[in-house]
Amino acid sequence: MPTLKVVNITPVALSGDRTQDAEPSLAVNPEHPNEIVATAFTPDPMGGALAPVYVSTDGGDTWVLRSIVPGATATLGTGDISVAFASEGGALYYAGILNAQASKHHILRMQILRSQGIASTTPMEVLVSRDEPDQPWVVAGSIQVNGSIRDRVYVANNDLGQGPRSAAVDVSGDARTAPAPAGFQQNSVEQRTPFGQDGPPVRVALHPDGTVYAAFESWQTAVGGGGGIVNDTFDVVVTRDDSGGVGPNPFQDLKDAADSAIGQRVVTQRPERFNAFMGQERLGGDLSIAVDPMDAASVWVAWCDRVGGQMGCTLHVRHSTDHGQTWSDDVRSVTDAKNPALAVNTDSLLALAYQQFEQGQWVTALELTADDWQNQQERHVLHQAPANVPPASFLPFLGDYMRLLSVGLDFYGVFSGNNTPDHANFPEGVAYQRHADFVHHQLLDLDNVTRVPPSIDPFFYHRAA
Repeated sequence: MPTLKVVNITPVALSGDRTQDAEPSLAVNPEHPNEIVATAFTPDPMGGALAPVYVSTDGGDTWVLRSIVPGATATLGTGDISVAFASEGGALYYAGILNAQASKHHILRMQILRSQGIASTTPMEVLVSRDEPDQPWVVAGSIQVNGSIRDRVYVANNDLGQGPRSAAVDVSGDARTAPAPAGFQQNSVEQRTPFGQDGPPVRVALHPDGTVYAAFESWQTAVGGGGGIVNDTFDVVVTRDDSGGVGPNPFQDLKDAADSAIGQRVVTQRPERFNAFMGQERLGGDLSIAVDPMDAASVWVAWCDRVGGQMGCTLHVRHSTDHGQTWSDDVRSVTDAKNPALAVNTDSLLALAYQQFEQGQWVTALELTADDWQNQQERHVLHQAPANVPPASFLPFLGDYMRLLSVGLDFYGVFSGNNTPDHANFPEGVAYQRHADFVHHQLLDLDNVTRVPPSIDPFFYHRAA
C-alpha cells in the first residue's frame, strides 16, 4: 500500500525561526532519491551574504541548512529560486535565482547557478547573470555523448528585457563541465505579440527521450483595476521541441491548429484579477505542465483564472494525448485554488497538488488519478490552517508556486504553510524537527521553553508507492 509522510523541514537549530519561509522549490536526485534539496525565502541564520538551501540525505526525514546561494540579504535569503538535479552522473544540481541583493534596488537579476554536489558547502558557481528576467524555473536532464555524460539544463523565465515577447527558456546542452556561461542560450518561446508582456510563469516539462514542452500565459488585454490590481486576459500556450531544445530553431515543433502560428493555444482570453487577494495571498500567474515519462505524447497543463464574477480564481487541468496538438476540456477544476503542481510517475499515474482557500483556511491537497478523475481518485489533505495566521510580512504569503516531482513510482513535493503545531492541521500526520508542543499548540525556541509565535515554514512530503 502507498505510504505518505509530511515533514516540517526547519532544522532543530532554527527552532526560534520567525521568518516567512515562503515560495518553496524541491529537487530530488533521481539516482539516489535519499538526496534532496529544498529552497524557500529563508535568510541565512547568521545574516550572511549567502542564502541557505535545505539538504536531506535520508529521504527527507531530517534536514540541515547549507548557506551557498549568492546574493542574500539579512531579511530575505534570495528572491525567487528553483532547483533541479541532473538525471545521471552523481549529485550535481542547478539553481535559478533572483539575486536578493539586486532586488533591494528593485532590479530583477536572474542568475543561473551550478553546485559542486549534494555534500558541498562551497558557494554555488554563477554561470549566467542577467537583469530583467523574472521567476526562473529550472528543469534538468542528462544524455550520453561519446561515452560521457552531458547535462541539459532548462531555465524558464519571464524575460522582461525581451518584451513584449517575454516568455523565454535559457538552454544549455552541456551545463555539467563547460565554463561559465556553460553554453546557455536565450530562447524566446512566445512567437505571437502579447499585450505588454507574457505572464510571470513559464514552465518546462522534459521527457527522457528529449522531447521538451514549454507552457506560458500570453497576455491579451490588461486594464488597471485600482489598488495595484490588473484585470487582464490571457491565452495558455504550449510549445514543444523534439530535439531537446538544442537545435537551430528551438521550441518551434508545435504549431497552432487554428492559425498555424508557433505554439498551440490550450485556451484563449481567460480573465484574471492579477494582484488581487485571497487569504492574504496575491493572485495571478499560476501554471504547471507535466509529461508522462512513459509516453511523450501525453501531457497535462494546469492554470488558474477567474470564472464568472468570482473574487478568487479557479484551477483547471487539461490533457493532450497527441504531443500538445489538441486538448481535452477540463478533466479537473477546483474553485478558489492556486499554486497547481503536476507530476506523472512511471505507472502513468498523474498527481496534482494545490492550495485551496476554503472556509477561512488554506488547505494544501494532493490528488492522484490514473484516468483523469473519471473514477474515484486518491486524495490527501496535507495541511489545513487559518489563512489569517500569521499576519503576512510581505508578498507572496505562501508563494507564487510550489513544486511536485516524480522519481520512478514515487512522488515528492514541497509547500509552505502556517507552522502552528496542531495535529488537526495535519490530517495525514507530520514530523517536526524544530521544537514544538503539539499538546498546547505552541512552537518553542532552542531552549525548548521560550515561546515562539507562528510563522510560515516549508513542508516536505513523500508519497511512496
